[in-house]
Amino acid sequence: MFDKRKKSAEVPGPNIDARLDKERAICFGSFRLLLGQRLLLEGNKPLRLGSRALDILIALVERPGDLVSKEELIARVWPNTFVEPANLTVHIAALRRALGDGRRGNRYIVNVPGRGYCFVAPVNMSEKLRPSSLELLVVEHAHNLPATNTRLIGRENVVAGLSARFSRDRFLTIVGPGGIGKTSVALAVAEELLANYKHGIWLIDLALVGNPVLVPTALASALGLEVRAENFLPRLIANLWDKQMLLVLDNCEHVIAAAAALAAEVLRGAPGVHVLATSREPFRVEGEWVYRLPPLQSPPVATGISAEEALRFPAVQLFVERTAAALGDYVLSDADAPIVADICLKLDGIPLALEFAAARVNCFGIGGLAARLEDRLSLLINGRRTALPRQQTMRATLDWSYGLLTDAQQMILRRLSIFPSEFTLGAAGAVVSDDTYSSSEIIDQVTELIAKSLVAAEMGDVEPRLRLLETTRVYALAKLVESGEHNAVARRHAEYIGGDMPSSRRHRLRKRKAAAVAA
Repeated sequence: MFDKRKKSAEVPGPNIDARLDKERAICFGSFRLLLGQRLLLEGNKPLRLGSRALDILIALVERPGDLVSKEELIARVWPNTFVEPANLTVHIAALRRALGDGRRGNRYIVNVPGRGYCFVAPVNMSEKLRPSSLELLVVEHAHNLPATNTRLIGRENVVAGLSARFSRDRFLTIVGPGGIGKTSVALAVAEELLANYKHGIWLIDLALVGNPVLVPTALASALGLEVRAENFLPRLIANLWDKQMLLVLDNCEHVIAAAAALAAEVLRGAPGVHVLATSREPFRVEGEWVYRLPPLQSPPVATGISAEEALRFPAVQLFVERTAAALGDYVLSDADAPIVADICLKLDGIPLALEFAAARVNCFGIGGLAARLEDRLSLLINGRRTALPRQQTMRATLDWSYGLLTDAQQMILRRLSIFPSEFTLGAAGAVVSDDTYSSSEIIDQVTELIAKSLVAAEMGDVEPRLRLLETTRVYALAKLVESGEHNAVARRHAEYIGGDMPSSRRHRLRKRKAAAVAA
């Protein structure tokens, strides 16, 4: 639908002289806005915005401290066009996310309900930039990386460390469960490395590649190469032989064998090509360096925490920023801080889950959201419309991972959900095993689930401590109930915890363990 109101043809001009000197930069916070180049820099790094969001930013910073009405902004950004005010709201939200508005006390854009917006951060003009400096700042590098409208929160050290890693290694895989932010980190690393590769950085998104045979074709397509033969991989590798580039293989878990084979061929036949991959499990090929992406850090104790203390943790920062974007404005109060900290803890600091939760604050409020987290799989919905179907609800994300498992792995994951907290491999073997699967077979499959990022493992003083992330456990427990096995598994768990396992079952377990050792 179109807004029936006609926009004014007159758009007020700026009250600073930015337009008069295109070589100067408008500076605010850690940002510099180069009007002549339509370029926003954070430090010396370009921050790519959509053209509409950039137009809005320019209109606001040219009049710092002034209220700019919605009508004025719409007339400036969509001249001679009828649009609904909702379009402006969407782009303002994207701009706020990109600037990190509301994060660590930074405030840039304030909404005056029903009237318009005001740019409230201090603004100043930088000295004239030398032409050579401008050329260095706006140099274009070959790539097909998507523009991002959101800031990466709590991953600065990770991105810096992984970027530096490519000076030593050629193949790096970012591994983690669904929703942990693997793609976001990979894209941030790729952006950081743009100047390092003469022939560019190329994203190959394998999310929609259903047939493993088509994995090499996806690479050829991203590079703009024609596929003219059935077995074209040797020619593709030959084409890369003298290239210096980075290939970003994203969302590889469902075609992991084909992606691993392709990566191995590229690394073997093209010495100047590096590979950055994301997957829920490692590729397991020669030369791979694996980085397991951890959740965002949450406050360890929520009781009595202040807003200032809570906002030191990335999980809280992300939740607050996404809540502000969903509501139009939100500032964490001391009253809300313990509740928000508890939400972040219960969601294990998983970025996707936090985003889903933040999007529901407008329906339930902070307290109501926290009270409904027990039903989190029904609550954590309404992902971005542009996201893949498996990333539009938390249940869909887990369905995707669960569907990639073998029948045995699905059964074991279901049964592991009976552990409410940490457990050991020995405990898993004792509780999960039955007459079909021995304890040693169970342990082998649990190791596979660890590799697939569905079981978290931390080294203890004696042996690894294992656990399911809470949202994964809730999902798997529902599957256990559906399977009809819940009562039997719960009974075995109670027997194991109580130490009163029937002697016949204990005897069978001992025999299986002895047989496994002998083998």
